[in-house]
Order: sequence, then structure tokens, then C-alpha cells
Amino acid sequence: MSSFKGFHSEWNLGSPGGWDYQRITQEIAKVVWQRLNQVAPTGVRLDFDHPMLYPVVGFSEMLLDVYRRREGPNDGLIAVVAEEETLTEVTENINLAQRLDAVEGITGILAAPHTFELNNGRVCHQGRPVGLVFMDFNNDVFLRLHRQHDLSPLIQAIRENRVLNPRGTEPINVKSMFEVFTGPLADRFEPETVRRTPWTRRFFARSTTGPHGENISDLLEWTRKHWPDLVLKPERGYSGIGVKVGGTDQDADAAIALALEHGSYIVQAKVPLDLWAEALPETDASQQSVNLTTRQTDFRCLIGPDRTFGFLCRYGDVPTNVGSGGGVQPLAVLSDTMSVAAAVDQINHTLANLDFKTLESIEDEQKALALEAKFTYLLGPIKIALRPRIITSAQLEDLITYGRAMWSDSLKLEKMWMAGDLDAYIDIEEEELAIARMQPWQGGPAIFAADGLFGFGAEPEAP
Repeated sequence: MSSFKGFHSEWNLGSPGGWDYQRITQEIAKVVWQRLNQVAPTGVRLDFDHPMLYPVVGFSEMLLDVYRRREGPNDGLIAVVAEEETLTEVTENINLAQRLDAVEGITGILAAPHTFELNNGRVCHQGRPVGLVFMDFNNDVFLRLHRQHDLSPLIQAIRENRVLNPRGTEPINVKSMFEVFTGPLADRFEPETVRRTPWTRRFFARSTTGPHGENISDLLEWTRKHWPDLVLKPERGYSGIGVKVGGTDQDADAAIALALEHGSYIVQAKVPLDLWAEALPETDASQQSVNLTTRQTDFRCLIGPDRTFGFLCRYGDVPTNVGSGGGVQPLAVLSDTMSVAAAVDQINHTLANLDFKTLESIEDEQKALALEAKFTYLLGPIKIALRPRIITSAQLEDLITYGRAMWSDSLKLEKMWMAGDLDAYIDIEEEELAIARMQPWQGGPAIFAADGLFGFGAEPEAP
């Protein structure tokens, strides 16, 4: 029996983010945790320094390893490539380029995709040959940019297998894959993956089977009738854009109309909110008070070949995406023998009994540290929770097992797509598929993400 409960809500196999945000969050959280315990000792011992709480370390090590395998001991250039308008805004891309640049013999750069050129048949940037590229967007964005600019140099980099993540993951990097796990093909996959996948169906006028195997003659009408228990999502998307949640978005007809108008949506069983919620201490400036507020949390697992790089914790409302106004939460491994629920209750009780001005001053210090670290995303400064999310060493081990299953099943999906078994589940234009075929993944180096709606023992329903 696994030591944590819950489901994944989506996977990102194309260009997942968050691998450096947790590092920044941890470094700020250690200062805040020390200050909190100075003014009101919590009596709970936590480890903020576990290696898996710093996923950027393993990710950058993998980039360097791939570079060395391709280029040997030779000096060279690794490029982080992002959309031009994000170059000064997305801190983790800036940080990654600087981290790589600090490695002896490596030049790390952050550059827009149209700034590369071909020089004597080699992909270059300002005359310097490029050894490896990490591209911070998926194939649909790449194709759109290619239509605006000539990105032939990067297309050659794709053909030469110099791009990480490989572009070949894109056909299986769609939320419709969750129907494969919860439909008649489910027995091909790891039990850990299947049991953590919410019931999912591609959304259009059709008959299918429901969450309990029941026959559904009209999926549209069934969705309208069961809307409080469902979610509608674009098959491809980010930052919670276009997501409609039953119960939160009350108008089922409007949600269904939007999904049908845009097309390429999925309908998914809603993971119960209580399962992935936790009470967090927060200040209320309008009331000059400290309150315990129930917030939704999610837990991004960042996974590579034969290892788990680490995690990203987010919190907020529904959805929790930072691009939709959510924030991040520190993460800590419980060093005491008490349960997660007991540790969280003890910390919450201690912080909730602080006076407003004391906690506000600590929050102000936290915000100052975030600004100093340029901890921002596209909407501006990123919110940080005061209390860390707490997990145990046993839960870390189970998360590693979960990650191995995800990696294995992603490889099965790619093989099924290449065999033509998943054509009905993939609605991607042929030009994008052509890019994907240039660089099959086949289990090679990559960083994948699974966004988990997990309960580690501090959710409201826990004893």
C-alpha cells in the first residue's frame, strides 16, 4: 500500500518548468523557518535540504552529461532557448543559463529561437557552435515561431538530436493519453499509473464507458448531468488556461459550449478537493488577524531516466498553476517520529497563535528575499506559503516508485504511437508530427513532469 493518496492531473513530457523554482523556495524557506522558530518554537524538526528538494541540480547534471557524451571533453556551448518576450521574465531560465555558464569549459546562454544560424553546416549562435539545446516550449509553439522566422538552424539541431527534451515526445504529450490509461488498453500499463489516473475521455459527441464501467450513450449530455464531479481541459495547454472545473465554474452549458467551440478537449473525473487541500496560516491585513485558510495544493514530480530529480509544490485556488495566480510552497522532510498530520497541526497551531504584526513582519522578510532572488513569473512576483508542505522519507521512496512507472509507461506510449495504435487519440497537425518524427525519444535523456493532486496526511479528511 502506497504511503500517499491521490492522482496525477496531467503530465508534461515536452518542456516542463519548475525545476529551479523549488530551489529558490527552499532557500527562502530556511530563513523564514528559522525566524518563525525564533519567535515561536514549533517543536517540529524538518529537513529543508534533502537533494530531491532541489531538482535543478539533477536536471543540470543530466544536461552536462548529455553534452559530454556528444562532445567529449571539448569546451562548448549549451543554449537555453525560450520565446523572446520571456527572456527577461522567466527567472528559472535565466538561472539555468547562468548555472551552466559557471561550469568550467561550458558557455551557457539564454537566447530567442531566431538568433541561431548555420555556419559551415553547423548550428551556431553568434558564430559559436552549439553543443546542446534545452527548448522551453513545445512543438506547436516551435511551429508558430518557425512560420514567423526561419528556424532552420534549430530544425537541424532537432535532426542531430541536440535538443533536450526530444521533440519526439510531443504526440504522447497530450492529455488524451489519460483515456488510454482508463479505457480498454489499461491492462498494458503499470498498475501504479492506472490507479493514479482519473477517468478521462476525449470530449465530443460520442458514446463511451463511464468511471464505473457504465455505458454512456451521449457523453455531452452525461457531462452536463454530472458536471459537479467533472473537469474540462484542453488536450494541450498550460497555466490552467481554458480549464473549467465543475462546482467552481457553475455554468455547465457555458463550459461545454466553450470546449466544443475550441475543440480538442478532454473531460475528466474531478479529484475530490479535500484530498489535495491543506490548511495554511495566512495573515489578513484587512482584519489584522492570522487565520488558517484551506488552500489547494499540488505536487509536481520531475523525473528523468533512472532517477527522480525532485519536486515542485504549488498552492492556491483552483487551478493552482502559477500562471493562473497560484503560488509555491516550501517542502520539508519530517525528521521526527510523529505523523505528518500531527506535525502540520502543531506548526499551524503555533503560527496561528502569533500576533498579526509579528507574522506580517516575517512575511515582509519573505517577500524581500523573493524580490532579491527575482522570484517572478509572467504575472509578476510569485506568492510563497509560510508553512512548508511536509512529507516523510517513506513517501519519498514511494514517489520514486511512482516516477519509474510514469517513465516506463511513457515509453510504452511512444512505442504504441510509432506502431500506429494511438492515431485516434492524437489530434496534431501533420507539420508538428513531422517535427516529432525527426527526433524520437526512445527512452533517452529527458525531464518529464507529473502534476500530482496528492495527500500526504495533512489533508482535512486525515484523522
